[in-house]
Amino acid sequence: MDRRKFFKSGSLFTIGAVVLNPLQGSANIADLQSINKNKKAKNIILLVSDGMSTGTLNMTDLFLNRKTGTGSNWIQLYKDNKVSRALMDTGSASSIVTDSAAASSSWGGGYRVNNGSLNVSPKGEPHLPLWQKFKKAGKMAGCVTTVPITHATPAGFCVNSKSRNAQEDIAEDYLNLGFDIMMGGGDLYFNPKSRKDKKNLYAAYKAKGYQVVKSRSEMLQASNSQPILGVFSEEGLPYYVDRNSDENLKEVIPTLAEMAEKAIDRMKGHKNGFVLQIESGKVDWAAHANDIAGLIHDQIAFDEAVKVAMDFAEKDQQTLVIITTDHGNANPGIIYGNEANANFDSIHKYTQTNEWILNQIKVDSSVSQVQEIIEKANGHSISTDEAKTVLSYYDDLHKEDGLYNYKKLPYKAFATMQEQSNAVGWISMNHSADYVELAMYGPGSELLKPFIKNTDLHYLMLQAAEVENKF
Repeated sequence: MDRRKFFKSGSLFTIGAVVLNPLQGSANIADLQSINKNKKAKNIILLVSDGMSTGTLNMTDLFLNRKTGTGSNWIQLYKDNKVSRALMDTGSASSIVTDSAAASSSWGGGYRVNNGSLNVSPKGEPHLPLWQKFKKAGKMAGCVTTVPITHATPAGFCVNSKSRNAQEDIAEDYLNLGFDIMMGGGDLYFNPKSRKDKKNLYAAYKAKGYQVVKSRSEMLQASNSQPILGVFSEEGLPYYVDRNSDENLKEVIPTLAEMAEKAIDRMKGHKNGFVLQIESGKVDWAAHANDIAGLIHDQIAFDEAVKVAMDFAEKDQQTLVIITTDHGNANPGIIYGNEANANFDSIHKYTQTNEWILNQIKVDSSVSQVQEIIEKANGHSISTDEAKTVLSYYDDLHKEDGLYNYKKLPYKAFATMQEQSNAVGWISMNHSADYVELAMYGPGSELLKPFIKNTDLHYLMLQAAEVENKF
């Protein structure tokens, strides 16, 4: 089949030039393009580091290089010239700065929608989500994430909803649509004790043949012959650095890479192939909180999932792997200074997130207790005056706002204080309109142009898998 003629709109996806390192030849990428040309993608794995500014990708690679001598898997793919690479415009129908619901819907439904909605046009028209299209074409489909499985990014590939906040309804939609594996957080939206309608969705999933797993061990032991619903926390999963500093959490909470591997194992034997979304959702939450330990370590968790996907795809040779983000957030970066190296390296000593630190501090904590908590978590102490400044926020916890900051903790103030010792600066606590990184490996990657709109990705995936856009 001549895939350039597969769609009437196929001209959108003619083989594009790829930005190459001038110190390397083009043989690798040229060979890959030749191998993949006119080859069908049986499987698609799309990895999303939600809210990942370019600075987050850069800092994580530097962090790993300086700590272990080996950088990130993602950047290594660039160094090895293994992937096609592009920039992507992430705007929504209502703003040049998207939210995660509209961003995911651009991929999921193929149209830009208003911020806050899921595959419903500004005029109220529904767009059939991509994972439903692939299910209708006979493929298995699933999502894994570190935030609630009902959250915006997985939901954007799966359902139609006027509001991303209708997470109880989204949990029920997944059941009715029959996705094959869905794992992450979000117990609040399945549990009859917390649902407004008191429905027991766990019982409903079990009645429909799902294995319901609620711990790492249950997930690892689950059969690959039945669909799986995995819910491992009330809301989002613990940040990766906090999980890894707590032996109990390590026993109970699976890593993103482990969830990804289980999802692939569950679906890889299907004769018609599978589609899988893998999201590191708490990269976005950490960026909203200006939480450097949370940000870097959840990006590392994502990078470990990249390796799982790439290891499978390199052996399988029928899988398109897409690695990207839906938008930037907070635009963090390392700030110039005489001690920039040493200050940035101090983050190697961080064993907990700022969220953990600020939740340990109470309104009646003493100055010495604050200093002790921070020294334990960051590997260095703060001055008496700095401790008093932190404590001053606990007299009135309504001083600081911020998304995913329900307790009104002083995230920004604390990150500003940390900047003096870790050399990381932030421009905001919210999303940005940056063009973002996009990398592809495998059949279909040769269709990628150097610059695309987010909506283009929807049609590229259909074209790569040779699934007609007829639904």
